[in-house]
Amino acid sequence: MTNEVYLDANATSAALPAAIAAAVDAMQTRFGNPSSIHTAGLRARALLDDVRAVAGRVIGAGEGDSAGSVVFTSGATEAIQTAVLSALCALRERRAAGEAVGELLLYGATEHKAVPECLAHWDRILGTGFTIEPLAVDADGLHRLDQLEALAPRAALVCTMAANNETGVVSDLAAIEAVLAAHAPRALWLVDCVQALGKLPLRLAATRIDYAAFSGHKLYAPKGIGMLYVRRDAPFTPLMMGGGQEGGLRSGTENMAGIAALGAVLHALEDGAALRSPQQLARLRDQLAASLRQSFPGLVFNAPLERSLPTTLNFCVPGVSANDLLKLFDAAGVRLSAGSACSAARSSPSHVLAAMGLADARAGSAVRLSFSPSASDAFIDAACARIARCGAALASHAPPALEGKAPSATLVARGDADIRGADLAAFLTAHPDARLVDVREAFEYAAGGRSEWHGRTIDNLPLSELAGRLPMWLAEPRRPILLFCRSGNRSLDALRMLRDAGHRNVYHLAGGLALAAE
Repeated sequence: MTNEVYLDANATSAALPAAIAAAVDAMQTRFGNPSSIHTAGLRARALLDDVRAVAGRVIGAGEGDSAGSVVFTSGATEAIQTAVLSALCALRERRAAGEAVGELLLYGATEHKAVPECLAHWDRILGTGFTIEPLAVDADGLHRLDQLEALAPRAALVCTMAANNETGVVSDLAAIEAVLAAHAPRALWLVDCVQALGKLPLRLAATRIDYAAFSGHKLYAPKGIGMLYVRRDAPFTPLMMGGGQEGGLRSGTENMAGIAALGAVLHALEDGAALRSPQQLARLRDQLAASLRQSFPGLVFNAPLERSLPTTLNFCVPGVSANDLLKLFDAAGVRLSAGSACSAARSSPSHVLAAMGLADARAGSAVRLSFSPSASDAFIDAACARIARCGAALASHAPPALEGKAPSATLVARGDADIRGADLAAFLTAHPDARLVDVREAFEYAAGGRSEWHGRTIDNLPLSELAGRLPMWLAEPRRPILLFCRSGNRSLDALRMLRDAGHRNVYHLAGGLALAAE
């Protein structure tokens, strides 16, 4: 949408124009297999080598004999899987050889779920029998170094983040490294660097980090490409075996379009022209924070700004649920999230905020705002204007305490009442007397509703107030009703209510306004 303000960059980002061009060029002119020895293959191999080299420079993988390896993967999840598999296989071999190996697999309590799930999976598959234990964080989201000191002598593998994806809290990796050097010199160390790329300085070869995972789509590259840094002499076991690509570290023909796109992003990072400085980004974040405070009295930030990425804000508005806030912002064309996109469908409060000691009610009302490092002043100004509109809409139209009547168990067969966005114009032409009903709550409608659509007048009737209008509509059983909302969920609930009440000439916009053409 040209009218949307996208503030969910920690979940994913739009591809950089240069990345799109590089991907297209790789598919059109460098389409050879980089393992082939003919000219087309050599051109692809040159591209592959160039991207690997710039990746090494950007993340500080080192040079010469001391350089670590950069392995291209499908994303950070695969990189994490490979690192954990490599570590556990090496630890199992050490233990079998009679070496003393710690019994703990430690991970930060605020890690992305990919890490603890991966640890449990491979520990079970390999039968290594380690104890998997979270490392606590303090109220600011920083790792508890006192607990790490106590557990480190028993640690075999330690997993931490460079920066948290939900709160933006930046880990004190130097302090963690000092504890490991003093108390666990043989423990292996995996760091999730997904949110650090392009936002924090990285000099991995200067640390004792064994593995570092990266994902392209979090910073202007397409989905399906990532990379894994492996420190020189760190143990390695391939997750995928086959044709021996990636120097035997990751078999499978390389995703050259994705690698080319990632390379364009990495070159932009190296050049520095496409991104704002950390100081500039902090200024933009502070501008957003000030707008939020002014627009939503009582708003609380869930992590200290001075210890967080300059592109991330995590906040709550007392008395307003995260779900209502997301509906409000989305109605105004502002895209936020309630935390990790991978956990968006789960109803439980954020495990990150719970680990920081926030009560369930507060953790359950938290919303994350995140923007990309290339954000312009004009973009932030537009975002602040939308935030002000949302604050005004919420102040004048408070969300209801309840979401109205719960949906019934009545099943509506797909196609019986669904109107797709592509078929909307035809439906309206066939039903010139159709009543259009926006069932979003009043605060959403005030933030981004409209009085007309496709030349028809719209009636805003929140789902929570629908029951009071039923008698009037039932008195006109022949007049069609088209219900719609943001996602199609509440309009489907409304449709079921009307069907239960006996109105058969009712339809809803499947997929909601999100999928409908303007």
